Formats: sequence, C-alpha cells, structure tokens
Amino acid sequence: MSEQPVEEVFDRKFRVTSIEKSKPPEGMSGGDWYDYVISQGPSQISGKRPGTLESVTEHAEEFVENLNRRAALGYSAYAARKPAK
Repeated sequence: MSEQPVEEVFDRKFRVTSIEKSKPPEGMSGGDWYDYVISQGPSQISGKRPGTLESVTEHAEEFVENLNRRAALGYSAYAARKPAK
C-alpha cells in the first residue's frame, strides 16, 4: 500500500488546477475555448467553456467556491441539489 503525502491527505478543498486553450467542441463554431480542471485530491472535474481566459478563470473559481461551500455545509459536492419544498 502506498502512502499519500500529508498535504494530500489533509487537502480536502477543491481548487482550479489548470486552464488551457483548446479547440471548439465538434459542431461548434470557432472562438476562444478553454478546458479547465478542478481537483480535490485524486478527484477531478473537467469542463470546457467559451470566452476569454479571464472569463473562464472567473467561472472556474466561482464553481470551486460553490463546491467548497456545499462541502462545508455537509452536502456532497457530487450529488444533485434537492428541490426546495
């Protein structure tokens, strides 16, 4: 069994780990597109978004804030939200 570094074991927050310029998805017109990756330990969420580097970075950081807020409240970051009653 391999040991994880102490930093990784205690690192439970999501963070943006990369944003890279990419090609548009098949069937979509040109423009600037970016792939982004959000990580929490070994888990990763990948996304693709059109826009400027600045707007995609802002989107990814807001996404991370929402995931971390949900996790802090005890909700699963991966589960769909329950509708309000």
